[in-house]
Amino acid sequence: MTAEQFLAAQAAKAVEALYGAQADPSTLQVQVTRKDFEGDYTLVVFPLLRISRQAPAATAQAIGEWLTANCPEVSGFNAVQGFLNISLSGVYWRETLQDITADDAFGTLPSTGRRIMVEFSSPNTNKPLHLGHIRNNLLGASVSDLLKAAGNEVIKATLVNDRGVHICKSMYAWEKLFDGATPESTGLKGDHLVGDCYVAYAKLEKEHPEVIDDVHKMLIQWEEGDPHVRALWEKMNGWVFDGFEQTYKALGISFDRTYYEHDTYLLGKELVQKGLDSGVFVKDPDGSVWCDLTADGLDRKLLLRSDGTSVYMTQDLGTAERRFAEYELDSHIYVVGNEQDYHFKVLKLVLSKLGFKWADQIYHLSYGMVELPEGKMKSREGTVVDADDLIEKMYQEAKATSEASGKLDGIPEEEKERLYRMIGLGALKYFILKVDPKKTMLFDPKESIDFNGNTGPFIQYTHARICSILRKASEAGLQPAVTDSVALSPKEVRLVKLLASYPQKVAEAAEALSPAVLANFSYDLAKEFNQYYHETPVLKEPDSALLSMRLSLIGTLARTLRGAMGILGIQLPERM
Repeated sequence: MTAEQFLAAQAAKAVEALYGAQADPSTLQVQVTRKDFEGDYTLVVFPLLRISRQAPAATAQAIGEWLTANCPEVSGFNAVQGFLNISLSGVYWRETLQDITADDAFGTLPSTGRRIMVEFSSPNTNKPLHLGHIRNNLLGASVSDLLKAAGNEVIKATLVNDRGVHICKSMYAWEKLFDGATPESTGLKGDHLVGDCYVAYAKLEKEHPEVIDDVHKMLIQWEEGDPHVRALWEKMNGWVFDGFEQTYKALGISFDRTYYEHDTYLLGKELVQKGLDSGVFVKDPDGSVWCDLTADGLDRKLLLRSDGTSVYMTQDLGTAERRFAEYELDSHIYVVGNEQDYHFKVLKLVLSKLGFKWADQIYHLSYGMVELPEGKMKSREGTVVDADDLIEKMYQEAKATSEASGKLDGIPEEEKERLYRMIGLGALKYFILKVDPKKTMLFDPKESIDFNGNTGPFIQYTHARICSILRKASEAGLQPAVTDSVALSPKEVRLVKLLASYPQKVAEAAEALSPAVLANFSYDLAKEFNQYYHETPVLKEPDSALLSMRLSLIGTLARTLRGAMGILGIQLPERM
């Protein structure tokens, strides 16, 4: 039970005792007290005036007096108009710490019974993953883990866009310009080689615009099952899949279910035909198929080209139907950049017109683009920041910064290498996830590695510092424990209050689909610990009961940091 729930229950008892009326605790508003007022939590009294039939200040005063007289956990109050600011006693916070320490599943919320699919990554097989994909993957993975922690069953899915005009462009360039090059002959990862083909095609088309006709012919041949085109497609896609797998492994990304566009576009074509048969869609004289959404404030949406080939919307229709049928989903979340906002408005509307009641259960987690100091990235021009290169750059930045700071001095070389990877990846993930998904962000590798401030390495170093204290305590035979005889200092109460808010932060982050809530909670917790430790040398405490309580407090804090950062996909080292 959270402090808010506890106080709401106690306030309901006060209302019954004072006014002889029942008040549902779940309807009472209890919130953290604003910093400019004294108190821990505030009860909003205005909704109770119809019961008390008294002025707001008088009602707040009466409830406050009853709570201090009948609830030992309440140490004081002050009434400000219709707001009752309540202070909780040290006993309450000590008992809260005992409860948190004893709860191995602290921060994991009860089951909701809901099944949610989260689709993310969903790359095209014509280029390697880049910085934009990294934000997508990190958001998708952390949102999935957030929803799990919030009590949902989650299926992590990806749709590989492995067919279409863009794929044929890379295939065409490879045949015309690359003289049979392979990953083995070039020493390139397969996805990098295919990406080079895509960039080369863009240059070729600028000089010879007519080649696009050959690309469209190749797409038609693919859909007709031409053996040569299909064999080339399978070979080049195989190169890309191998490359993607290496990048996913480096990022710590995995999926429960992988869909392929070459499987799902036919499902979409079947739905398009049903839409034509029912009059929902129309066929133009040139043979192209459209859905007219002008009456809905949108425009006409192409579903099949005049040559019968499909578009992204076609396969998205088929994939959505298959997923809801396979998994009986309560919700489906697409993690896709905000440049596709219109696409998902259309997708939901078209599915609704086709009669699918679950269309309203589709949600687009629309996130902002990642930009660099030098501006936006462009795949066709080869100006993207490659994901593999960035992961390696983060490793090098972590190594250089760690060596300059001396923080890893004395650690064996093999462990140093592991820590450089952990720190570099933690810095990358945290820097991206601490920003609200809806915001466009500027990524700066050097800034993300800083061991001070709101960064992943700062939190990692804090965790390692706590682990060092706990190791020394264990070596000295000291055991963590919270006994009824100890009293918490104001700074310790502040730490316990932060810890106690963790389940609520998980719920808040899951509701908003924003890992940034948990990232910034982790930073606040790490920052509060560092301030506490600077003023409270834990191991030098002469009172054994107080020392044991402090060990328990910081051990629980480290465990909570591991849980919160683990949801973000970030490992915390025990030594640094």
